[in-house]
Amino acid sequence: MSPQLSFWRRLFAFSGPAFLVSVGYMDPGNWATDIAAGSKFGYALLWVLLMSNVMAILLQSLSARLGIVTGMDLAQACRAMFSRPVSWALWVVCEIAIAACDLAEVLGSAIGLQLLFGLPLLAGVILTAFDTLLILFLHSRGVRMMEAFIVALILTVGACLAVEIVLSKPQWGSMATGLVPSLPGEGALYLAIGILGATVMPHNLYLHSALVQSRRITHTPAGIRSGVKYNFIDSVVALNGAFLVNAALLVMAAATFFQSGLHDVAEIQDAHRLLEPILGASIAPVAFAIALIASGQSSTVTGTLAGQIVMEGFVQLRLRPIVRRLLTRALAIIPAVITIVALGEHATGNLLLLSQVVLSLQLSFAVIPLIHLVSDGRWMGQYTIKPLLRVMAWVVAGVIAALNLKLAFGEISRWLLGAGSHGWLLWITVVPAAAGLVGLLVYVTVKPALERWRGEPTPVVAGVHGPSAMPAVAPPSAPRRIAAAVDFSGADTAVLSHAVTLARSSGRGASVLLLHVVESVGARLMGDEMQDNEARADQERLELYRNELGELGVEASYDLGFGDPAEALAALVGTHAPDLVVLGGHGHRGVGDFVHGTTVDRLRHRIRVPVLVVPTTG
Repeated sequence: MSPQLSFWRRLFAFSGPAFLVSVGYMDPGNWATDIAAGSKFGYALLWVLLMSNVMAILLQSLSARLGIVTGMDLAQACRAMFSRPVSWALWVVCEIAIAACDLAEVLGSAIGLQLLFGLPLLAGVILTAFDTLLILFLHSRGVRMMEAFIVALILTVGACLAVEIVLSKPQWGSMATGLVPSLPGEGALYLAIGILGATVMPHNLYLHSALVQSRRITHTPAGIRSGVKYNFIDSVVALNGAFLVNAALLVMAAATFFQSGLHDVAEIQDAHRLLEPILGASIAPVAFAIALIASGQSSTVTGTLAGQIVMEGFVQLRLRPIVRRLLTRALAIIPAVITIVALGEHATGNLLLLSQVVLSLQLSFAVIPLIHLVSDGRWMGQYTIKPLLRVMAWVVAGVIAALNLKLAFGEISRWLLGAGSHGWLLWITVVPAAAGLVGLLVYVTVKPALERWRGEPTPVVAGVHGPSAMPAVAPPSAPRRIAAAVDFSGADTAVLSHAVTLARSSGRGASVLLLHVVESVGARLMGDEMQDNEARADQERLELYRNELGELGVEASYDLGFGDPAEALAALVGTHAPDLVVLGGHGHRGVGDFVHGTTVDRLRHRIRVPVLVVPTTG
C-alpha cells in the first residue's frame, strides 16, 4: 500500500475484517445471556462484558497479526504445528463450537420471525434453512459486498437497541457499580461463563486470521508493521461497537425487568412480551424483534465463512459453499427441532444459554495454540509479541481455562449426584470424554512450549496441495479406442469430428465407440427393458452413424444406455473400457443447468478415463 496515503484512507483500506468478526460478538446467543444476566442480577455482571471485550480485542488482534505475518490462518497453522490426529481432534471440537453458534443463530432468527410476524417457532426454524440463498449471493459478490451487508445489519441492530435504551431510562450510577468484579449469587458463574463464551467466540479467531489476508499488505517490515497497526485499530473500533450492543442488552434487561422485580426473564420471547407494558411504548417490541432478526442473519454469514476456513485449514477438505452451509445448518436445525417438539417452545432459552457455554468450553483450544504461535520467533520472526503482551495473553488464557474447568467439574459433579443408580452411564461416557478433552488441552499447551525450549525447527508448511514439486512428465500413449457420446443434435458434428480425427491420428487399429442414452420417462423407469419407438429409432440412428464412419475408413461400434445420462454413460464406459471419452459441452449454465442437468461434471467424477469436452453450439 502506498505510504503517501493519509491515515484515514489507510484505515479505510484495512477496515472490514474486524467488523465481519464483530458480528459473532452480538449474535442471538449474546441476547440470551445478556438478558438473563440483566434480569437476574441487574447491572452486577457488566464487568464480565467489559472483561470479555478486553479479552476479545487482545485475542482478535493476535489472530490478525498471525494472518498478516505468516500468511496462514489459525487452522492452517495448527495443522502445521500439531500431528494429524491432534489436528483432527481440534477440528472436531471447533466444528462442535460452530454448530453451537449456528444453533443460536437459528433460534434467534426463528424467535425474531415469531415475534415480528407471529410465525410458529418450528416453522421459523425450518425457514432459516433458506438463508443459504443469501450466503450464496454474498459469496458471489465478493468480500467487500459482504462487509457492506454486515455493516448495514450492525447499524440496524445498534439503532434498534438505542431506541430501547432511551425508553428504558437506566440508572447510570448503578451501571458504574456493575463494572466492579463480583459474583452476586447462585448461577452467576454459569451466566458469566455463558457471557464469556458468547463474547469471545473461538471460531472468530480462525476467521479473523483468514480475513486479514484479503487486504493488500506489502510484505516488507514497514508494510507488515503498518498492517498490524491498522488491523489493531480496526479491531478496537469494531469490537467496542459490539461491546456497546451487548451492554445495551444487559442494561435494558436490568433497567426494565430487574427494576420491576422480574428476575427470571431468561427467555427472549418473555423479554419481547414484557417490553411494551413496562416501557409503555409500542415501538419497543418491534425494534427488539427487528434487531434480533438482523443479528441472526449477520451472524449466519460469518459462521459459514468460519466453517469453511476451519474445515479446509485443519483437514484440507474443501466443499462447495452451499454444501458446507447446508451441513452446518442441518446440525443446528436438528437439535432445535427436537427441543421444540419434545420440550416445547419455552425450552429454547435454556438451549440458547447451553450453546454459549459450549462455545466457552471450546475457547481454550483456539486461544492457547494462537498464543504459542504469536510468541514463537520460529513462526513470527521479528514480529513476535512483546513480553508484557505475552504475559497478558497467558493471563487471559489462564482465566478462560480456569473458569471452564471449574464449570465443567461442577456440572459433571451435579449430574453424577442427580443420576443415582444410572450414574455408571455418565462414568463410561461423559467422564472419559471430559478427561480426553482435558488431556488434549494439556497436550496443546505443553508440546509447543517443549519444542520451542528444545529449539526444534518448525515443520515445512506444504500448503493445501502438498509440497511444491513438478510432477514427472511423460508422453501419453495414443488412444486406441475412443468413445464418442452422441445425442443426435447439432452437437454431434463437433464430437464426431474430434473422435474421427483422434482415431486417424492414433494409427492403424484405432476405433470409435458410439454411445447414446435413451432418457425418456419410460427408459428412466424400466431401463434396458424399455423398447419403445424412441429406443428403436435411436438404435437405427447409431447403426447409420456406424456405417457412415465405416465409409470414412474408421472402424466403429455402438452401444445404447437407458435412464439418467451421466449414470448410464458411466456404466457403458465401465463395460467397454475406452482409452478416451469425447463429450459435447452445450454451454448452458444457471437455469439451463438446473433444467437440463450437468452430464459432463457428473460423468467425469464417476469414471477413471480421460474426458475430452468439445465446445458445441447444438
